[in-house]
Amino acid sequence: MKFKIITSSLLLLLTTTLDAKSSYNDWHFGHYVSKSHLHYVFNKVKRTSNVSQKALAKTFNYYEHNRYRKHLSKDFIAIADYTKLATQKRLYIINLHTGAVSRYFVAHGVNSGAKGGRVWRSSNVYGTNMTPYGFFKVGRKEGKTVKKRHNYLPIDGLEWKNRNARKREILLHTASYVSRLGRSNGCFAILPEDRWKVFPRLKSALLYSYTGR
Repeated sequence: MKFKIITSSLLLLLTTTLDAKSSYNDWHFGHYVSKSHLHYVFNKVKRTSNVSQKALAKTFNYYEHNRYRKHLSKDFIAIADYTKLATQKRLYIINLHTGAVSRYFVAHGVNSGAKGGRVWRSSNVYGTNMTPYGFFKVGRKEGKTVKKRHNYLPIDGLEWKNRNARKREILLHTASYVSRLGRSNGCFAILPEDRWKVFPRLKSALLYSYTGR
């Protein structure tokens, strides 16, 4: 009888905890999460995802200290983990309410690494056609590039070292060549079919381009 009472109590506690998390997610989507919940999500993603833990720690730290001042998305953050091969889904989009992680293919710059490989060289310098590094904020207004008619969202550098992202015309855009492991001129290029899932989530979101530096 005592064992049954203890078991029932544990089940009740677990159910209450899960219900509380579900309620939190339902009611707080579209609002900034608490610092404690942010730490909960960080630890969950750390346990369940293969994203670089160094990149993950830096991203959550930056977000925690800059989300209000930079008016970053309340719901999602993203990491482009360019230490992984282009054959892997290395764009990680993290739900800040549930800790769920969605992954997508993302191309690197033509002068940053071999086709299908990882990024060996990165730069924020105009004209290098290399993948930029550091923290960025994804814009909200969708557009189409003039020449190739790629759908895109603009990108702004959040640090002094990558402040020229707009001048470099660094974008988050769609490109069919991503399916062939093609490379960009430094932009964050994704598959056209992923646009409908990626764009809505990343508007105003923090994006960390992690190249190992």
